[in-house]
Amino acid sequence: MVEKLTPTERKEALTALTFWNESDKGGSITKSYQFETFTDAFDFMKQVAEFIEEINHHPTWTNTHNKVTVILTTHDAGGVSAKDIALAHHMEKVAYFIFNRGTIDPSDLIF
Repeated sequence: MVEKLTPTERKEALTALTFWNESDKGGSITKSYQFETFTDAFDFMKQVAEFIEEINHHPTWTNTHNKVTVILTTHDAGGVSAKDIALAHHMEKVAYFIFNRGTIDPSDLIF
């Protein structure tokens, strides 16, 4: 079973994740991404969905036009776990690629 991160571990992990915030008194982490277009937002969700299926760890997320709001928690652990942090890092990599489409070589990114 995956363990819930301690408040210190959670705080340390969040320092490496830009604009991710704690919510629910440390029970989850959240971030909203705003893309240029709906297609970019949908592309982000599609690319992340493939990884989500591989690791079998599903977020709560919504998409409204060009905005994707994400909430991550590990229900079995009763809060944020290392799985959530790993998924957040993956989301950051995918978003970075979409925000910088055409300016970086996708092979430079390791997913």
